[in-house]
Amino acid sequence: MDDKEKEKGKEKHDGTDIEEEEEDEDGNKRIVVLGPQVPLKEQLELDKDDESLRRWKEQLLGQVDTQQLGETAEPEVKVMNLTILSPGRPDLVLPIPFKHDEKGYAFALKDGSPYSFRFSFIVSNNIVSGLKYTNTVWKTGVRVENQKMMLGTFSPQLEPYIYEGEEETTPAGIFARGSYFAKLKFVDDDGKCYLEMGYYFEIRKEWPGTQ
Repeated sequence: MDDKEKEKGKEKHDGTDIEEEEEDEDGNKRIVVLGPQVPLKEQLELDKDDESLRRWKEQLLGQVDTQQLGETAEPEVKVMNLTILSPGRPDLVLPIPFKHDEKGYAFALKDGSPYSFRFSFIVSNNIVSGLKYTNTVWKTGVRVENQKMMLGTFSPQLEPYIYEGEEETTPAGIFARGSYFAKLKFVDDDGKCYLEMGYYFEIRKEWPGTQ
């Protein structure tokens, strides 16, 4: 197939069909057209009178909250808040977007202390596949951390999903203290970005509010 034929094939689908590349036995790449993405609400309505199909869809998709289904095929993810957990400390719940203090910090942590992040998010309209987040941290312009975490695939529901990350420890010592800049990002397998947010935080000798 020459370039003109390839372009002609793409024009037929007018950008509404999903195209994927795959290789045949000889290693040649070809474009496979999967058809247009259909809203989940429409998919659930198909063959709704067929009891065996309905049960199969429930097994495949789980208990989908139909109140969270829109007419669009595009999923939506709303990240509600971030909670910082540290043993012996009250949970610090931060609504998104963050509200900064008078110094411009979203929050402060004590150096050398264990902590973990817990996210709360809502999925609506359609299934989101391969949701993941990255949290990249810089100090004085030098990248000091680049955390990437796959969260998974989620169906729409009214109740928020809760994800809690693994426990980590803040760096310790006088040189670890000070101002940090971070960028938080939530994307799916298709590269759709649901949240991209930069913020500043501080590592101190003591927890805020203590002497």
